[in-house]
Amino acid sequence: MISSEFLADYLSSLLQLKVVPASGVSNFMEANAGELQYADIFLLDDLAKHREEVSNCLEFSKKLSSGATIFVNDAFSLSHKILASTVGVARFCHASIAGFCFEEELNQLLTIIDTSRRPYYAIIGGSNFSRKSAALHHLASKCDGLVFVGKLAFQVMKALGLPVPAFCVEQNAVGEALKLIKLAESRKIPMYYPDDFWCLSDSSTKPLDIVRSDEIVSGWTPVDLGPSSLKRISSLISGCKKILWVGSSDCGLLKRNTVGASELAQMLETTRKSGCDVIVVGGAACKALAGISTSSPQYTMFHSASVVWEFLKGRTLPGVTALDKAYPHDIKWNTIFSDPTRPLVVDIGSGNGLFLFEMARRWKYSNFLGLEINEKLVTRCLDYVLQCNLKNVHFISANATSTFRSIVSSYPGDLVLVAIQCPNPDFNKEEHRWRMVQRILVEAIIDLLVTSGKVFLQSDIEAVAIRMKEQFILYGKGEVSVDGGDGTEWIDENPLGVRSDWERHVIGRGAPMYRTILIKA
Repeated sequence: MISSEFLADYLSSLLQLKVVPASGVSNFMEANAGELQYADIFLLDDLAKHREEVSNCLEFSKKLSSGATIFVNDAFSLSHKILASTVGVARFCHASIAGFCFEEELNQLLTIIDTSRRPYYAIIGGSNFSRKSAALHHLASKCDGLVFVGKLAFQVMKALGLPVPAFCVEQNAVGEALKLIKLAESRKIPMYYPDDFWCLSDSSTKPLDIVRSDEIVSGWTPVDLGPSSLKRISSLISGCKKILWVGSSDCGLLKRNTVGASELAQMLETTRKSGCDVIVVGGAACKALAGISTSSPQYTMFHSASVVWEFLKGRTLPGVTALDKAYPHDIKWNTIFSDPTRPLVVDIGSGNGLFLFEMARRWKYSNFLGLEINEKLVTRCLDYVLQCNLKNVHFISANATSTFRSIVSSYPGDLVLVAIQCPNPDFNKEEHRWRMVQRILVEAIIDLLVTSGKVFLQSDIEAVAIRMKEQFILYGKGEVSVDGGDGTEWIDENPLGVRSDWERHVIGRGAPMYRTILIKA
């Protein structure tokens, strides 16, 4: 193990290196704002101590990125947090990319929801059932069986009517557990809880004793999985082709590794040797496995459980979406569109989808894709697509700035038109304007747009329309020009013949719209 002091001294001998302690980061950057670009390496120690880091302070992010052109993020374990050093700095750099370790862990994360290997069981421990409810529902929809251990097991037991010590029951968890049980029943997948526990007694001469799960009474405190529980779990997972172990297996009362955790780790080592894929999540589970296995590279391991739980809840990871390339998208276009070779029109910020639905009705021989960051709106649009059996329009919940290239690049046909209409007025503050049309989005659109393809821009705020047009001209690689006219005049009427919801509202109140069409040479 090389100490950070040794590394700093070694690098100092090779490069122009400055080590800045956490307590002096702000002052250092303030004093050297104009000189940062002249140093080869800066080591900024423990930024978590700064409230500006945790609050993703705009000015702090700007100072951190001073002099930087390319931002490389290799801190995947922090990707669920919005920090100045992982999310904020991406605003000010020309390119923001994932490091090798970051990209590897991101790809591994996607294997959790891959169900190609069955039976697939999840062993789920830890606590906070209510907060993890969405993630548990997701696992119940993917896995072939759920095995609950740790504090989560008590919430399932309580929902099933078993006696559970009051201090083991989490507030508002029983109702969520009942919903999960109903989902498992509807899918006809088993949900298991421990048969017995090692318990501490308040009065017995024996400090520890084995108690059946349905016989835990006042005076007994569960601390670990009992032998019958471990034997049953071993039987359940013996034929599995894939296993996810996430969370602690103990009841959270002991400050050391429990026998149950070690036994579970040994079971997983045995199943792995028989050809089972094993994914281990959380510090306690990884530590238990490391204690018995000499083949840890053959496991998929995540020491940060928080990242995995957020991913399973269906939430986007801020540290990922801040990068130019977000989640890899594997889109089966032939199942979405009846003919995926037709010309494609993309509406960025598709909202409630009314614009695209009308376009899809009028242009039946083109395909239409809406990219919208609001997941609820996308869900409604997809429900409508399903109800009407529409085969030339689809919607994806995504931050188009970071995902446009990865989504559209795999489309088999030609990208002929991209529309960006009326970006949210809330973003018109100076500090938010970077969000609307960034260089990475412009370059992705221009790269993928077919020759003579067009970009339709409009807003009810002239400054916004001007800025969008300027960004495309500036970063369009010399391939973009205004379609017709000298580029100084706005288009009076909507050239597409279909108005968006907000456009109708603006026109209805007698206000002007500022429109332009750009064409790729």
